[in-house]
Amino acid sequence: MGTTDKIYFYPLWLRIWHGFNALGIIILILTGISMQSSIETPIIGFNLAVNLHNIAGVIVLLSYIFFFAGNLWTGNGKFYRIKKKGFFRNLVKQATYYAWGMFHGESYPFPLSEKRKFNPLQKYSYVLVMYFAVPVVIVTGIALLFPEIIIDKAWGISGVFMTAILHSAMGFLISLFLIIHLYIASVGKSPLENYKSIFTGWHHI
Repeated sequence: MGTTDKIYFYPLWLRIWHGFNALGIIILILTGISMQSSIETPIIGFNLAVNLHNIAGVIVLLSYIFFFAGNLWTGNGKFYRIKKKGFFRNLVKQATYYAWGMFHGESYPFPLSEKRKFNPLQKYSYVLVMYFAVPVVIVTGIALLFPEIIIDKAWGISGVFMTAILHSAMGFLISLFLIIHLYIASVGKSPLENYKSIFTGWHHI
């Protein structure tokens, strides 16, 4: 599986998914900002932004199906299982390390191993994004692409409006996650060490 100082965390299928998913998400964010921009000269022209947004949405949908199936058929899915025991305690412990301990030379509270790919904070945020936010973005995105399937009104509010708000809110959550994800990935032996892992498959302990 690995050597004494590194573990093969990222098999080829996962790296391929990660690349397509990252590309799709980044395009969705940029085109989404452009479509909602009130500036006269948005980042991308409106019509082009809509077309690119729809194409990127299809990419993310297909890559998500690939990701979901991969986690079902391989051992990678076990890293996303959440245990009730120590849920909040471990979450606080990891958050405290990021906020304080990391800058004061404290030891890593949850060392990675072949059985532990993510620390508690990573696991919970990944599960929230990959098993809640992304599916909601996909479903609402499909609904907005075919608005005739959306209910006319709910509680006196336009169904299309509520769907658009939910779609944008989940998009914002994913955008925020991406920024934090990129920052946390730079924390390690060197700022680029973890980024190399997603290309080689090997994570250095």
